[in-house]
This record gives sequence, C-alpha cells and structure tokens, in this order.
Amino acid sequence: MRLTQVVLFVADLPRMRHFYEATLGLAVVSAEEGFVRLDAGGSVLALHALRGEPPAAIPAVARQDSYLKLCFHTDDVPGTRASLVAAGVTMRNVKTFGAVSFCDGLDPEGNVFQVTTR
Repeated sequence: MRLTQVVLFVADLPRMRHFYEATLGLAVVSAEEGFVRLDAGGSVLALHALRGEPPAAIPAVARQDSYLKLCFHTDDVPGTRASLVAAGVTMRNVKTFGAVSFCDGLDPEGNVFQVTTR
C-alpha cells in the first residue's frame, strides 16, 4: 500500500484553500462544494469543510489537539521560510541536524506544518 491522500478537515475552506494553493503553491486537482483536492507532489492534500459558520479570521494559534503534521519538501529551508514569513505566515526557527534542515509553521487554522529537506 501507499499513502495517496490526506484529508484535512477545515472550518474555513476558502481561507485554507487560498493558503495551501496561493501561499504554499499546491495546484488544485479538483474542487466542489465543501471539498478541494490539491496536488502535494506524489499525494493529494484534500481540504474538507466542516459544517457550520467559519470562525472570524484571527491570527493562528498552534493547535495542541492534533497528532498530525504535514511536511513539505524544499531544497532551501531558510529561503522558503523567508518567503513564507514575507507572505505573513507564522514560522518558527530553522533547525538543522546533519544534512537535514526543517522549519515548522502554522496554517491559518493553527495546524502545524513543516518545510524540510528530508
């Protein structure tokens, strides 16, 4: 077996689609009411709208109730971090262990994601 799709349930689908599409650069594979599939380079990140009213746009606070972290490959973690910070994304410091560098950030709903050379 192989992982082909990860579904992320979101409160504000348009905002989260904009973040993953425009800010992180994932291309839309398909979109329909309440569900968007994005090409994550070998797998799909699917955003699935939760029912109810989306929360007011506030700065993201890191979620403490999630056991999942989405990790995206980049060859240049410091450069990618700088671009994301310039786009208004909350990013933590770059860490390097041997040949591997990584940096965590927050999406608009507080989900922790990572950019990594791994």
